[in-house]
Amino acid sequence: MIQLIVGKEGKGKTKHLLDKVNEEIKEASGNIVFLDRSSKHMFELNNKVRLIDVSDYDFDNASELVGFVYGILSQDHDIQQIYIDGLLKMTSLDINGLIELCNKLDLISEKFNFDMVVSASVDESELSEELKKKVIVSL
Repeated sequence: MIQLIVGKEGKGKTKHLLDKVNEEIKEASGNIVFLDRSSKHMFELNNKVRLIDVSDYDFDNASELVGFVYGILSQDHDIQQIYIDGLLKMTSLDINGLIELCNKLDLISEKFNFDMVVSASVDESELSEELKKKVIVSL
């Protein structure tokens, strides 16, 4: 299942994402991965969370992100959750692309039985009704 943290840029989505991942790791029975465009949040994350700085892997579109997620899943069958900070910036998508990508990531998470929490710099009012149901924090 995919969950969304949305709001305009600079509203505090990353803080909510970091708080959620650090709370979840306390009771996690599997592995948790945090994808970010830099490693600047390394010291804010619990050391049991695997931080991956995606800027090292030179992808910039949705297809490459999906392939990257598949690669993570193929190497670790104990993934319980994946967190992605700044999905729109990471993939250079517009709102229509975001809807399509979130639907694809939702299918992947259900197929491989893990949860995904994603932050995106978009106002909740711009989302489809289907995606609005997946919003857990709107800033």
